Amino acid sequence: MNTHMSSTAVLPPAARMSNLWKSYEQGAIAVLNGVDLEVKQAQTVALCGPSGCGKSTLLHIIGGLDRPDHGEIEVHGRPLDANRNMVDFLRREVGFIFQLHNLIPDLTLEENCLLPAIAAGTPRHAALKRLEVLAERTGLQHRLGQRIQKLSGGERQRTAICRALMNRPAMLLADEPTGSLDERSSQGVFELLLELTRTEGVTLLMATHDLTLARRCDRLVQMRDGRIHEES
Repeated sequence: MNTHMSSTAVLPPAARMSNLWKSYEQGAIAVLNGVDLEVKQAQTVALCGPSGCGKSTLLHIIGGLDRPDHGEIEVHGRPLDANRNMVDFLRREVGFIFQLHNLIPDLTLEENCLLPAIAAGTPRHAALKRLEVLAERTGLQHRLGQRIQKLSGGERQRTAICRALMNRPAMLLADEPTGSLDERSSQGVFELLLELTRTEGVTLLMATHDLTLARRCDRLVQMRDGRIHEES
């Protein structure tokens, strides 16, 4: 018997959503309309669809940044509800990468990446060691002392990937992570993202308009009008 296969088969899904609904402006703007989705651990999943279809909202709900109006969601086998320690969840279980990176421009690359580790209580020497590994793998080791405004767009996004992985989250949520980059930088950042998530065993959920990149993921989920329209 393949013991590896038998052991991974019993793992809970990385995320499971059941009948999720979400609206804004007191119900005037419907964003999610009964979403059902299950994501396996260590799977790379691309969420595709037009602007306003609910991709970003779904990522925010999975990551605990927003709550659904109705429906149930579990992340790593436990309900994401009021009983969950959300501070610990956000610091340790999920990492975020945004289109505009959300880095602090007046801080250096190193300082930006150390912030989540320090917030989680990681000793500084251990955080520096982790950053050294990530910086080498992303080709940023020679840029650690540079302030963010002096980095190129591609370097800023690679920095955002380092920061998101600092606390070894089990899940990475990326919202249009290559949307602000030119084609060459976009390809490079995406290749790095796939490589890092797979070597670290991280689940990746990525919202993107780029079908070429999306098809490189393990799974492609098309969204339209707040619903899952098609999976492949």
